[in-house]
Amino acid sequence: MITQQEALKLFEYRNGALFYKQRPSQNTFTGDRAGYVDNNGYRKLSIKNKRYQEHRIIFLMHHGYLPDTIDHIDGNPANNRIENLREATQQQNCYNSATHGCNTSGYRGVSWSKVWGKWQAYVNVNKKRKFLGY
Repeated sequence: MITQQEALKLFEYRNGALFYKQRPSQNTFTGDRAGYVDNNGYRKLSIKNKRYQEHRIIFLMHHGYLPDTIDHIDGNPANNRIENLREATQQQNCYNSATHGCNTSGYRGVSWSKVWGKWQAYVNVNKKRKFLGY
């Protein structure tokens, strides 16, 4: 696990992006933007042969610790400005995800019951679904 001191030694933070302070390899130079963008839109970097998401290193550099979950407030994984990052529970972070593709109501917890021919509502609490009614 990388420490805050190591991160501050390796990277410079500028406007939501990390840049190398030291030349990490023969293919990369001091001042270059660190990392690459993965298929999900998150920028990742390698430190000591371990991959980290850029927003996690930025959070560590500013706060001195790494929480289990860090949330992009605006939902944009490319916006790694410190003002857009917050510690969150896994439940809070999942709430920000888009509704499922088969969702016909456009609202979380509301679906059409084909059996009853009515809209039904439910919530999930502690991994259990609670039926609220029609």
